[in-house]
Amino acid sequence: MIRKFISELVGTMLLVIFGCGTAVAVNKYVTGIYGIALPFTMLLIAFAFGLILMALVYTIGRVSGAHVNPAVSIAALIDGRITVFDCVYYVAAQILGGITGAAILAWIFAANTDLGANGYETLSALNNVTTLPVALVVETILTFVFVLVVLSATKKENCNSGLVIGLTLTLVHIMGIPFTGTSVNPARSIGPAIFTKGVALEQLWVFIVAPIVGGILAALFYRFVIEDRSSTETVALETEENEEVEEVEEEIEEPVVEKVKKTTRKTKKDK
Repeated sequence: MIRKFISELVGTMLLVIFGCGTAVAVNKYVTGIYGIALPFTMLLIAFAFGLILMALVYTIGRVSGAHVNPAVSIAALIDGRITVFDCVYYVAAQILGGITGAAILAWIFAANTDLGANGYETLSALNNVTTLPVALVVETILTFVFVLVVLSATKKENCNSGLVIGLTLTLVHIMGIPFTGTSVNPARSIGPAIFTKGVALEQLWVFIVAPIVGGILAALFYRFVIEDRSSTETVALETEENEEVEEVEEEIEEPVVEKVKKTTRKTKKDK
């Protein structure tokens, strides 16, 4: 279990370093120095988050599943893929990893005024649009889409799951960056908010509550709408029937085999 804890901690740390680090570098330095337009910087940030997650799925995915997101872990719990203990263990590792990643960024940039923290109203690029209700709805919808894809892509072993999940995270970032900076991940938001403090820390609850609600809704939608439970139950029933048939066959075979053995022994003695 310790391997899973370390994998989730390091994975979330790297997600924050590469994703939020790119956001800080692009917004604070590249845009400030060269005046590059927002749409271009949005793509850079979105792909940074998507690519690092794709890399994590293909590396630590075989150890822990590469959740690196409490919303994903809670959804996996609801879908019955992990236990309550595993979920708590994962979330603790993810939060610690997010804080560690933000601490490293604060040291790298020698500042804590802007570490890619999420926010709305004055902290939003669309500050005249992104009110509290808008931020809650946007984050819930984006997380719903992301977690739904994660659950679907990882149900069975799929060599393309990392690509699909990474591109989906890129997609939701393209949509969400102008509104909230895109969280869809409480662990990704907690670390930067703690070090940025101020308004970002006051608004942090939105980026904890909304992603968790989105993840729960995605798990319920997947479980009761997308996943074909009837086919699953049919397979389980067939398996049970096969096992019963095998048991009956064994019960029938044993006396027959013994009878054959006795007949063979008697024949040998007569000879």
